[in-house]
Amino acid sequence: MTEKIDVLDKGFVRLVDYMGDDARIVQAARVSYGAGTKTYREDKGLINYLLRNDHTSPFEQVVFVFHLKMPIFVARQWIRHRAARTNEISGRYSVLKEEYYMPEDSDIALQSKDNKQGRGEQVDMSLVKSTQTLIQTSCNNSFDIYNTLINDDIARELSRIVLPLNTYTEMYWQMDLHNLFRFLKLRMDGHAQKEIRVYAEAIFTMVKEICPIAVEAFEEHVLHGMRLSRSEVRVLKDILNSRPIGSIDEKVLKTIEEKLGYHHKAPE
Repeated sequence: MTEKIDVLDKGFVRLVDYMGDDARIVQAARVSYGAGTKTYREDKGLINYLLRNDHTSPFEQVVFVFHLKMPIFVARQWIRHRAARTNEISGRYSVLKEEYYMPEDSDIALQSKDNKQGRGEQVDMSLVKSTQTLIQTSCNNSFDIYNTLINDDIARELSRIVLPLNTYTEMYWQMDLHNLFRFLKLRMDGHAQKEIRVYAEAIFTMVKEICPIAVEAFEEHVLHGMRLSRSEVRVLKDILNSRPIGSIDEKVLKTIEEKLGYHHKAPE
């Protein structure tokens, strides 16, 4: 837990503390009927069953505490996950360090034409460099003003208002595993902003070391799984009915049938 994963140009993720692991999940699930310790295979099966069927409380028994350093605009997205307990550095009490995020060349792109909140096509190198120069000039000017205000003994709570959104902040962030999985599902998605996605990926790596069975189940049923609408289910049934039974993976077919409450009928 003393090690950290560096993220972006100056950020990091560090696991400060945690309570519980895979064993805690199965213990919490079995306490209602007093069953003792089971085999690894049975524990794995139980965790998969719990996650697939939305039994949330056993996963809430596992808690992680992270020390995070990130740009303010990432922190503002982060704080929307309201199930967490958070304590962030305060610009009212502390003089903030002159540290700001500078996007790498490959991360500078045009506004997406079909995604109102995302990036689209890459830009040529001359525009990349001019963009980085504008960002750096703006940040340097903002910090020059901030430092002037601080040196003039203007209140820190006022001085900080001139700082840009890419200024780095730090926080302690506590989250139980159930809600952490929800966070990871959203923030590891390809539609999430890249700057928060890389933090989620770092957290995912750490959580996987503590709860490998639960993370494997999360990958199987949530991260790489899919919810289907009623119309989509209807289409899937039509597809299944149009294909010979031998051409469909039996394990996948059984899972689909159980989930849909539907038995495949081979075409005549």
